[in-house]
Amino acid sequence: MTATRRNLDLTAVVRLGELGDQITPFALRAACDLRIADLLADGPRPVSELAVSAGAHPGALLRLLRALAARGVFTEVADATFALTPLAEPLRGDHPMSLRDSFTLLDSDVRAWAAIGHTLRTGEPAFGHVHGQDYWSYLADHPQESARVDDWMRSVNHLHLRTVLGAYPWRRFGTLVDVGGGTGGFLAGLLTRFPGVRGVLFDLPHVVSGAPKVLAEAGVADRCEVVPGDAFGAVPAGGDGYLLKTVLPGFDDDDATRILGNVRAAMRPDSRLVLLEAVLPPGDAFDMAKLFDVHAMVLTGGAHRSTEETGRLLERAGLRLTQVVGTPTLTVIEALPAD
Repeated sequence: MTATRRNLDLTAVVRLGELGDQITPFALRAACDLRIADLLADGPRPVSELAVSAGAHPGALLRLLRALAARGVFTEVADATFALTPLAEPLRGDHPMSLRDSFTLLDSDVRAWAAIGHTLRTGEPAFGHVHGQDYWSYLADHPQESARVDDWMRSVNHLHLRTVLGAYPWRRFGTLVDVGGGTGGFLAGLLTRFPGVRGVLFDLPHVVSGAPKVLAEAGVADRCEVVPGDAFGAVPAGGDGYLLKTVLPGFDDDDATRILGNVRAAMRPDSRLVLLEAVLPPGDAFDMAKLFDVHAMVLTGGAHRSTEETGRLLERAGLRLTQVVGTPTLTVIEALPAD
């Protein structure tokens, strides 16, 4: 074997080792749960102090932070003393693009992922196989984990608001109905940016119970009605616009079509539907949608879709795709009632 061939083989092995590493993702999430980046916001601190503030074991925390520092997340500036790196800055809760709460470590998710073999053998979500109920029912029965998922969505919204608000003329809507809008983080940001728009936040009762605080903190509570309900039933009628942000990937084609059909029934002839989705690109091109697609498969049995696949869902529900606008994060897909 030539030296060049040996070097190529070694490069592949190292790369596969990086891709197959399950330690760093868990370590990163554990550090976020302990709020380590927040504790380092004012400068370097020894592990002995960090452990007291975080409620952690000093020796265990030291080993965790050394592993993350080897990946460029945090840096050991002196023996057992750590500081933030540029890569760690967005893990602070006060960072304008904070991702801290998006790196959750939920036992229910981990257990489902450990059973991915079930999904690959049967095509069914591992989550229901492990927990005995579907993902959405589980969250309804476990409010603490549901709250963590809400925190994750609010964290991701910081990024989405910066990338999609300028990509579509949202000010055209007098009233925008956010179907499946969680606790209202995205809608609150949109209403703040466009003061002429009024909102209706629609989601399951246990989800929207946390919305009044979010809307009040954003200063838009007087322009947003909170309506509890189920998108598999009736959707608030008569809106100028209907927004479904990363909702459809949580469901298989039949359930996604049911949701779209209920939205279509609530729309006026001149209403517009706007989907914000991570759309699957063709070929081998990297896109986070391809990773999220597997995540949906394991947890909910849903799927991320190509633009063409989404268009076919819209047609089944009596809607027609009229516009597709790409952004650095989500794709904006507009649809109107079919003639």
